Amino acid sequence: MHKIRIGTLVLVGAVLALNGSAWSDEKAHDEASETRKAVELSKTTKVPVDQAIKTASEKLPGKIIQAELEEKQGKTVWEVEIVGPDGQVTELHIDANTGAVVGTERKKF
Repeated sequence: MHKIRIGTLVLVGAVLALNGSAWSDEKAHDEASETRKAVELSKTTKVPVDQAIKTASEKLPGKIIQAELEEKQGKTVWEVEIVGPDGQVTELHIDANTGAVVGTERKKF
């Protein structure tokens, strides 16, 4: 009885380990793909990340936790995430060519 359970546990553990490894490889591939896309987008932008962060911090008080280059609705934008004094995370979308704030989004957890 115990030998069967141990064998089953070993088999289940092996399957989980293999699936975890495949998931990890897929995640690394996705991150590399996103990085390549951001590099390509950055070649055509006029607003550097430090300027986007400055604009965001002037518009919304709080702590900057992340800034990344994205494509939204056909525009290249800097997404700058800020944790406000109330603990809420707000994402400001800043046009990567004009520096204008073109949208905001409150994150829900």
